[in-house]
Order: sequence, then C-alpha cells, then structure tokens
Amino acid sequence: MLSRDLSARLQARGIHYGWVVAAVTFLTMLTMSAALGLPGAMLQPLTKEFGWTTTDVSSVLAIRFALFGLMGPFSAVLMDRFGLRRVMFCGLALVGGAMALVTQASQLWQLFVLWSLMLGIGTGLTAMVLGAVVSSRWFVARRGLVMGILTASAATGQLAFLPFAAWMIEHWGWRSAVAPLFAGCAIVAVLVVLLVRDRPSDLGLAPYGEAPGTPPAAPAPSPTWRTPFAALAEASRNRTFWILAGTFFICGLSTNGLVQTHFISLCSDNGLSAVPAASVLAMMGAFDLIGTIASGWLSDRFDCRKLLFWYYGLRGLSLFWLPHSGFSFYGLGLFAVFYGLDWIATVPPTVKLAGNAFGPQKVGVIFGWVFAAHQLGAATAAYGAGFSRTILMSYTPALYAAGAACLVAALLALGAKRAVPALAARKAAAA
Repeated sequence: MLSRDLSARLQARGIHYGWVVAAVTFLTMLTMSAALGLPGAMLQPLTKEFGWTTTDVSSVLAIRFALFGLMGPFSAVLMDRFGLRRVMFCGLALVGGAMALVTQASQLWQLFVLWSLMLGIGTGLTAMVLGAVVSSRWFVARRGLVMGILTASAATGQLAFLPFAAWMIEHWGWRSAVAPLFAGCAIVAVLVVLLVRDRPSDLGLAPYGEAPGTPPAAPAPSPTWRTPFAALAEASRNRTFWILAGTFFICGLSTNGLVQTHFISLCSDNGLSAVPAASVLAMMGAFDLIGTIASGWLSDRFDCRKLLFWYYGLRGLSLFWLPHSGFSFYGLGLFAVFYGLDWIATVPPTVKLAGNAFGPQKVGVIFGWVFAAHQLGAATAAYGAGFSRTILMSYTPALYAAGAACLVAALLALGAKRAVPALAARKAAAA
C-alpha cells in the first residue's frame, strides 16, 4: 500500500505522515473553495446571457451557501462513519460533476440543481469541518498552525483563481472557466484515494506531537444521524456556543456572502472591469494566506477572544472604507490589505474556543453547527446584497450594514469562555 510505504520512508527521515494528510486536505479544500467562489465571477455574464436578474442568480448562490454550511454537522458524522477518504472523494465527485454539467444549463432550475444542490452539498462535505477533523485527529502539537494553514486554503482558493477565471470569461466565455476546476477535482480525487488515511492508528502511528506513553483516548460512541441534533441541544445550553455561532454568522455575512459573491459586480458598477476586480480579490487571498496562518500561530499563544475582537473590528472598519475608496488602485489596495489579512483569520481562534468549551471529541460536530451559522450569514448577505443592488441600485447599504455587524461581533467575542493558549498550558504543566 502506497501510504504505508510512504509513511515508513518519511518516518525514517523524522517526518510524520500527518503532514501528507494535511497537504492533501489543503489541496482538497483549495480546489473546493475555488469552485465555491467561481460563481461570483459569473454573476454578470449569466444575467446578460439569460436575462435573469441579479436577485435571481443571487438566490441560487444563497442556497448554495446555506447548504454548504448546513452540511457541516452531518459531514462530521459521515467522516466518522465512512472515513475521511470516502467523504472527500464523494465531495470532489459532486463538485466536478456540477462544474462539467453547468456548461449545458440554460434554465434557472438547472442552475439551482447544479450550483445550489450539487455544489452546495459537495463543498459542504469538505468544508472547514474537514480541516477541524484532520487537525484534531492527526495533530496534538501545532494543531492551531495546521488549522490556520487549512483554513487559509479556503479563502485562497476562493480568491486566487478568480483573476484567471475572469480573464477566461472575458476572452472565451463563462463556460470555459469551469474546465480547470473540473480537472482539479479529478486530480485531487486521485491523490485522496492514494494517500489519505482516516486516523494515525491506521498506519500504526500516534498523532503528531503526542507524548510517548500517552494512553489512547477512549473511543467516542459511534455517531448516528441523531448525533448532530443531540450535540446542538447540548451546545445550545452553553453561552459560548451562541457567541461563537453569532459572531461566525456575521463572519460569513461580511465575507463569502458579500465580498466574494458581489465584489466583481460592485467594482463593475464603479467603472472597474472584471479582470482588475478579480485581481484585487486575488490580492486579498494572498494577504489572507499570511493572516490566517499567522492567526493559527497566534491562537496557540494568546487569548483567542482578544484576537477575534481585533479581527472583527478591523474588518468592520475596512467595509466602512470600501464605498469611499474611489475604487482606485490605491484605495482598493489599502482595502485588500486590511480586509484580506483577516478574511477568515477568525477560524483558528473560533475552533480553539469551541474545542476548549466542548472538548476535542465533540469539536468537529459542534464546530459544524457554528460553521452552519457562518454560511447562513453568507446566504443572507448573498441574497440581501443582490436585493439591495436590484431595488436600490447600490451595494453601499449592504456594505454599511456588514461593517456595523462586524463591530458588534468584535464586542460579542469578548464574552466567550477563554481558551488557555497551548504554549501557556505546556509551561504550566512543566512547572
């Protein structure tokens, strides 16, 4: 078996196989998030070709976001019952199929089936819950850093591919832009089958960083379809859950649903064509990669509540700034830096706070519900911003509302139960 041979060779060089699983997971989340972000570049081409309104297309994309999030708690159950590899492969197959078939779509209901249902469910199977499960199963040390890296892949995939996609749409039409994503899904699916294993014990390994002689954790009860609802009932009695769910609702509202979906259309309304607008999104993706990895490192060392306070506060201020940026190179560049650095830097501290409040065995499914709130916020903004554009002929009210919500989230985050930084915990244990 390739994975066993590779694990033995890496172990002989002092490299844990968990890094291979993390790398394939990174590529999976990167590809899936690129597929999730692509429809934002197609909003105006679709309305022009088929005569649909911005609200029509936005409603399809809003359902996609909702399903993407609501699959989270159940994807955690599926990963426990059927394994990481099968769930990742099925998600890639659904998204690859949706990308291939959408080139033949001509009716709004067909777009709904492909981009609301297949794309929403497929990406939901491999959403941030996948990153939380992989980092929790395969890593004890560097868990926050790994979660930061995997989280960064989500925003980077959503944003970095868009300039190339916008260029393809401009030169060859919107159908051409789905080909690279279909190919990406196929290639990554092969890597998943060959290299991914469900747990370190499958290869006779302990999680990375686990102290020698540590007794194995007691096996968790086998999950059922009632498990997510039971977890939700338990979590709903904890104030920290509602704080994390509420702030993450605002996180999705102010990122995926608003900027990812409508930024290119917003720039077009202000005289900036699709390719330069997509390039600004790619710049955000680059800064997000830096910011989210740094956030994972910081969440291992500092109070996660204070990190979230600064992340949401800076994001809110940047959204207030955007309508007044003049949509110039300087104005949008300044926005890209401050907004990009904390696009989803909120995830590592949120996962850390959830793990502290509910324990490592429950963090996957409970974070799934927190992430569902994130995507319901994204769906709200995807539809609401499209409605604002159609009825008021402006995105500015949506930007102001999202900015104000971020400032509220900054204050709410301070009320969560404090997570002890890993570095401080190790020092305390050694004392």
